[in-house]
Amino acid sequence: MKLSVIIPVYNEKRTIDIILDKVRCVPIDKEIIIVDGASEDGTRELLQAQEQNEDTQVIYQQRRNGRGAALKEGLAVAQGDIVIFQDADLELDPADYPALIAPLEAGQTDVVFGSRFLRGRPTMTFLQYWGNRAMNIACNLLYGTRLTDVETCYQVFRREALDGMQIVNNNFAFTIELTAKLIKAGHDIQEIPIQYVPRGRYEGKKIYWADGFISLWTLFKCRFFDA
Repeated sequence: MKLSVIIPVYNEKRTIDIILDKVRCVPIDKEIIIVDGASEDGTRELLQAQEQNEDTQVIYQQRRNGRGAALKEGLAVAQGDIVIFQDADLELDPADYPALIAPLEAGQTDVVFGSRFLRGRPTMTFLQYWGNRAMNIACNLLYGTRLTDVETCYQVFRREALDGMQIVNNNFAFTIELTAKLIKAGHDIQEIPIQYVPRGRYEGKKIYWADGFISLWTLFKCRFFDA
């Protein structure tokens, strides 16, 4: 089965070559789709060299449209049987790919999430930890699930699981909206523990506290107002 790795990028000059090396080291048939959100730090020049690799396609946005918009553009051209999202930082390790796709290859489920919390409390700030906990509790109460990491980057699924699905959010709430709509579509989400090394604001982390409120509203909106 072929894997489509979709990587949204914005100003990741420090880590982009490293993460691409890590992705290529995973012994799985794959295509790499990078969507650059108008980077200004030299990332684009590095990507121009990277797209010389046969396994790599780069989409250059003219302006920054948000992580969700980048993932949508990647999904529109993905050809793999299975899709995984990979942020360009080094918080998550592509070495976890085989474990993440194993349940899909075995036919156990169509959707797998990588959970940062199944091995215990990860290294996070107080606000990050409790913000994630609050989002998990809200999702589980609203949708009757028992998920531990609804805001994970590692959302892995058969490509056809998204057939006909419309995702509205173009920002970080894309992750929550996709989670809610996968649940409403009847998909059983299986979680697999993953490695996690957090980065801070000084290292380029781009999510802000306001994103949490938008994500929480998205949970309620998808539950009560979407068809």
